Amino acid sequence: MAGFDDPGIFFSDNFGSEDGPDENQVNRQQIKKRFKEFIRQYHEGSFTYTYRDQLKRHYNLGQYFIEVEVEDVSSFDESLADKIKKSPAEHMPLFEEAAKEVADEVTRPRPDGEEELHDIQVILKSSANPCSVRSLKSEQMAQLVKIAGITISASSVKSKAIKITIQCRSCSEFINDINVKPGLEGYALPRKCRTEQAGRPQCPLDPFFIVPDKCCCVDFQVLKLQEAPEAVPNGELPRHLTVYCDRYLCERVVPGNRVTVLGVYSIRKNAKATKGTRDKVNVGIRTPYLRVLGVTVETEGPGRSSGSSLLPEEEEELHRLAASPKIYETLAKSIAPSIYGSVDIKKAIVCLLFGGSRKRLPDGLTRRGDINMLMLGDPGTAKSQLLKFVERCSPIAVYTSGKGSSAAGLTASVMKDPASRSFILEGGAMVLADGGVVCIDEFDKMREDDRVAIHEAMEQQTISIAKAGITTTLNSRCSVLAAANSVFGRWDDTKGADNIDFMPTILSRFDMIFVIKDHHDENRDETLAKHVMNIHVNAGQMSEEERQGEIDLATLKKYIAFARSTCGPRLSTEAAEKLKNRYVLMRNGAGELERETGKKITIPITVRQLEAIIRISESMAKMRLVPFATEMDVEEALRLFQVSTLDAAMSGNLSGAEGFTTEQDQELLSRIEKQMKRRFVIGSQVSEHAIVQDFLKQKYPEREIYKVLQVMLRRGELQHRMQRKMLYRIK
Repeated sequence: MAGFDDPGIFFSDNFGSEDGPDENQVNRQQIKKRFKEFIRQYHEGSFTYTYRDQLKRHYNLGQYFIEVEVEDVSSFDESLADKIKKSPAEHMPLFEEAAKEVADEVTRPRPDGEEELHDIQVILKSSANPCSVRSLKSEQMAQLVKIAGITISASSVKSKAIKITIQCRSCSEFINDINVKPGLEGYALPRKCRTEQAGRPQCPLDPFFIVPDKCCCVDFQVLKLQEAPEAVPNGELPRHLTVYCDRYLCERVVPGNRVTVLGVYSIRKNAKATKGTRDKVNVGIRTPYLRVLGVTVETEGPGRSSGSSLLPEEEEELHRLAASPKIYETLAKSIAPSIYGSVDIKKAIVCLLFGGSRKRLPDGLTRRGDINMLMLGDPGTAKSQLLKFVERCSPIAVYTSGKGSSAAGLTASVMKDPASRSFILEGGAMVLADGGVVCIDEFDKMREDDRVAIHEAMEQQTISIAKAGITTTLNSRCSVLAAANSVFGRWDDTKGADNIDFMPTILSRFDMIFVIKDHHDENRDETLAKHVMNIHVNAGQMSEEERQGEIDLATLKKYIAFARSTCGPRLSTEAAEKLKNRYVLMRNGAGELERETGKKITIPITVRQLEAIIRISESMAKMRLVPFATEMDVEEALRLFQVSTLDAAMSGNLSGAEGFTTEQDQELLSRIEKQMKRRFVIGSQVSEHAIVQDFLKQKYPEREIYKVLQVMLRRGELQHRMQRKMLYRIK
């Protein structure tokens, strides 16, 4: 029984370990107090308490977050900001607790039913320079970093527990409110149950399971960030980084946006190694990721978001711009100012950017309001440059090239998701550009069956899919701006309609078709050369000084977005009457032409073209932000249509006019051609000399006869036989 009544020795260590944790606790309370003071007391010059007011405003709106500038914290208390930068993982929870307590003070008394206080999320902002994904090293681990890049994919929003409740399987004991670290770190459940009740065996190992109903969860989303293309060194592949957003930071960005992310550079465990072979080797290796504390989406450059709201002053400025008398000319001048000439094409592009108004009819059908445009032409006429410019100045734009895009890439594709093994739908270029412009370069180089995929998207503005058990319809309300070369590379006047290689089905879906020819004209060439030299010599200065009477790119972009979102004009009755008469005349002209030449026109004039003119006149009204399109607008729309589509449609009747511009000569040539075709039928053979003598007897000039023969040979209707003495007619 020795030692049974030994009282044991109680001692206290005056210098030692007991007040360690206590001091830490005191320190944390101090820091939290400073954070509370910052939110309560921070003010700039005037006496508006920025963060206190922002917190109250957001809380009353039901948005439980507050955005804090790191620079403001450092101007209030340098050491506090340093603590946030050096060890954000420790101090951000304190900041959020402080914000919660201040919110409690500023929103009291709260209405009935809302006494419960919500957690406040603190979102950080900083105007420091971002670093690149490549420059992240292990020294920055667990510190605050700022990175710029492009988001390339975003997961769906899932939920993650921040407090979990676990229960023991055998003794039904609950352990409540275990805090889980934020981020992609998991939580290891305890191995043993610590409750020991008399007369019952010990609980087995790993007895706990999570009770989902009693957990407290938040939303989170995982993004993939790729470094910006400018930052990638030559010949290297861009690097990627996983980014974790939670609560109010979810759904802020969509794939394709350029973002600057501020967050904690942290690590997570690798996925389980297969078949514990080399588990011992990589025991300390972890994968880095970024836990986001703040995201800003850049509005400049491609991939920008157009959701920037306008201030009242800017709106006034835009209304003033719309009221200026020559707004249409000014806008046309502002489209690609470095490209000389092609005024009508620029005017058409302005109409395309503004677009007509979409109409929903009582029976549920819709008529499209977007204008589609095709530029057919010789190489070196700045078609691709115009496309590139439109990509930059349209609020939403996607640029693709003909050979590099397939039908699935333009419309939509069904893919197998590697994570969930189910089929998912991925939208292509036409779906991504919903509400904007799709620029398709090298349109003629696309495969025929890929081009057919665009038909539905261009007229009905939807994309229907029935693949792999997914049957759905996606919206693609976008304008199409396409550029193409003619069949022979350059426009060949002698071949007329054969230059255009497209089916009438797709041509009728384009509202405006421009045939751009590279004419030889000394004066024009001189002006053009001077202009190009100017650009190359004064490349730097041109951008600095604004040219006279032009709108800069940022204002143009704002104006287009504003007009598209606020204005939806209609035709006035007088304008409609005028348009009706002109349309009938146009159809008659096209019909007469078909009767004369005996051939169908490649570019048909149909009701779609009538709707095209309506859309163009509506977009003219939209530029001025007025509710009705007047007769003036219809006049200009008809003129644009005349110089584009009608000229292109009539271009087929020039068969054989090289250098002859007068109508008499043209008539003479066509008369000789008709005679010639009557003279010998398809499949017969006649001596060339005999034919020429024959026609000379009928008093036709010799030069013209040879010219017609030349043209017919070139078109492949005649062939030389027997040492070029005989002519054989093929078609």
